Amino acid sequence: MGRARVLKTLGAVLAAVVLATSAASAVATEPDPLRSVMWDDMHAVILGGGPVRFDGRVRVSAPASAEDALNVPVSVDATALGAVEEIVVFADMNPIPRILNYRPVAARPTIALRLKLQQATPIRAAARTPDGVWHVGGVFVDAAGGGCTSPALAHGDPTWERHLGEVQARAWTSPESGFTRLRLRVRHPMDTGLAPGIPAFYLEDLAIRDADGRELARIDSFEPVSENPVFTVEVTPSPGSRSLGIGGRDNNGTEIEAEVPLPWRQSALDPVRR
Repeated sequence: MGRARVLKTLGAVLAAVVLATSAASAVATEPDPLRSVMWDDMHAVILGGGPVRFDGRVRVSAPASAEDALNVPVSVDATALGAVEEIVVFADMNPIPRILNYRPVAARPTIALRLKLQQATPIRAAARTPDGVWHVGGVFVDAAGGGCTSPALAHGDPTWERHLGEVQARAWTSPESGFTRLRLRVRHPMDTGLAPGIPAFYLEDLAIRDADGRELARIDSFEPVSENPVFTVEVTPSPGSRSLGIGGRDNNGTEIEAEVPLPWRQSALDPVRR
């Protein structure tokens, strides 16, 4: 009886392993709804070949046709998934496909940005949930091209280096949701290295912290993010925080530092102070 029970248990374990392996394989091999010839490469290189599920809950918004290939507005919203550990934004047909990685440590899994496109391409966002599955949403954007190989406009301004790394930002707090919406702009040429004679020079990372020094969100950006990058995120600072800290650097080591005041209320009777 003891041997039979052991064999039965081993059989159940093996069956569970086979089912789990089959499920993971099924998730990883779903057909691409955008039918991109580059999807297999994106899956392997950008997502490390991990389990993938094409998921309508990851909403990617972008214009159907890019009016300006140097500044294509894109927003990502993965809040319908619940807990999200990381969001990766990428464009299949770009010569440099990875746009950014976003880690919403104490923030909503949403981000808005502008990016450069070299040609018509799917633009995707992959949101990784705690179970290790990448949930992928995307849209197809038509573009005339040239966004990644054009030199930055900053190079036509002899004073651009004086303003390198300057940050303009504003924050809005919603008492109902508890989130603080932050929009920030960093002065930077964001050179891809694909324009003749101009090496790659781009903002690499930005961290957003509250007044206690707690990291709320981190953005790792890459060459295809638009010149003078603009990001919009929604974070949750600690109670009583009156400012947010922004810190980062570019690939040449230039430091980015800024402090953004938060609206605050001293009491229920006092107006919001800015």
